[in-house]
Amino acid sequence: MPQIPEKIHELTVGQLSSRSGAAVSALHFYEAKGLISSRRTSGNQRRYGRDALRRVAFVRAAQRVGIPLATIRDALAELPEERTPTREDWARLSENWRAELDARIMQLGRLRDHLTDCIGCGCLSLETCVLSNPDDVFGEKASGSRLLVEKKK
Repeated sequence: MPQIPEKIHELTVGQLSSRSGAAVSALHFYEAKGLISSRRTSGNQRRYGRDALRRVAFVRAAQRVGIPLATIRDALAELPEERTPTREDWARLSENWRAELDARIMQLGRLRDHLTDCIGCGCLSLETCVLSNPDDVFGEKASGSRLLVEKKK
């Protein structure tokens, strides 16, 4: 991994790609989605601040645990511009994602444990399917299809 001298305060897209491990196309995508920002030179070339390295690492780590890009963008928006996210920033922001991740883990565990049942029956019955209707939560509210809109009388 090439080292970037401390005296260099801006990186080209190629340098950022090489240093972060993210493809140039991914960096362009991140920029389009508002996750990182650059300035343009007089020749219309992108230049990224050194803080972009940590921001890209932050984005990639959050993506690996399944956090949607919109959620990551909202989290990064809470940080001051051109400031490298710190370990404390990551801890604070990722704590907000814990409940969502716990719910996904439970859902994946349920899927793993009952996947064979679905393959066996293939119906995905809304009444009995533990994946579509865990613990029959829809049955507690009303009978029939969960998608049925009740008319107000």
